[in-house]
Amino acid sequence: RVELPEGELTADFLERTQMRTPDGQYVPLADIVSVDRRTGFSTVRRENGIRLISVTGDISEDDPARASEITTTLREDILPRIASERQVDFRIGGLSEQEGTFLSDALTGLILVLTGIYLVLAWVFGSWTRPMVVMAVIPFGLVGTIYGHALWEVPLSMFTVVGLLGMTGIIINDSIVLVGTIDEYGATRGVIPSIIDGAADRLRPVMLTTLTTVLGMAPLLYEQSQQAQFLKPTVITLVYGLGFGMFLVLLVVPALVAAQHDIGRQIRAMRRAMRARAGGLRLGILALWVLVVLWGGATLGWVAVMGGLHPALVELLPELGAMTPRSAALLLFLVGAALIALVGYIVGAVALLLSRRKRAV
Repeated sequence: RVELPEGELTADFLERTQMRTPDGQYVPLADIVSVDRRTGFSTVRRENGIRLISVTGDISEDDPARASEITTTLREDILPRIASERQVDFRIGGLSEQEGTFLSDALTGLILVLTGIYLVLAWVFGSWTRPMVVMAVIPFGLVGTIYGHALWEVPLSMFTVVGLLGMTGIIINDSIVLVGTIDEYGATRGVIPSIIDGAADRLRPVMLTTLTTVLGMAPLLYEQSQQAQFLKPTVITLVYGLGFGMFLVLLVVPALVAAQHDIGRQIRAMRRAMRARAGGLRLGILALWVLVVLWGGATLGWVAVMGGLHPALVELLPELGAMTPRSAALLLFLVGAALIALVGYIVGAVALLLSRRKRAV
């Protein structure tokens, strides 16, 4: 910091200061500028011995995409450049900091809530996999929420998270009742008839539960008062999330129950094969699993650790260079796992056919 000596810093300093013009002449500063006087900083704020300067401003929310772009540019470009040039540090506070704190706490609470729901459902259903079917409908509810916000041109906010928590409870409740009905029918009939009859019987209760909530909150969407604008993201989340969730519960949950039944049959078949007397069958199944694990390590595992595809794979398949490493690794893993399963199926079928011929002979 450069300062004038106290003896030269007089009241008429600005009027006496000489400025050099482009043609080399010196003129008084008061002849070329207008001076406004006002009170300077009355206090110097310090925190942990560090001097603080607060710069405040508001970003218009007329265009949410533009507001998000401005915030991102400030955080990733402008402020880091100022910090590097001026040797200062910065922190974004105000509503942005409060929103970040709230979202962090809400995420922790959501994880604890979902964990509690899973443990309770596992105890009620007596299964570790059935609660996954019930709770798998939760992420799909975000589809209706995002669509509703895009339709009303309302940005996602803290109140959206509050609505998601409420929507999660209602959707899970409908899903629990539907799965419970399917399991009840499954005790006396087949799985597919139980799914069809259970979905048909729960159609009216699920529809009434959804319509009473959606139609009851729909008038708030058209409320123009300033107080209602704060609750609009929550209302949009509940109305559109539950409206779309009704079809999810009635269509996706029965499909997931059927898929779980099919996967369970394959797992039970593999367990019976592992208990078979033929040692070659057990070794063949173990070999297939080892190949799948090794292939996963060479594709997904390599990308997770090294950040890119294995050089041998890039050299063998140069077309993958146009894709992102994660997408290319996932594609290679799925194709490779499918080929390994196909080869194992063919080898198993041929071995079974040869064994039957030997028995026949």
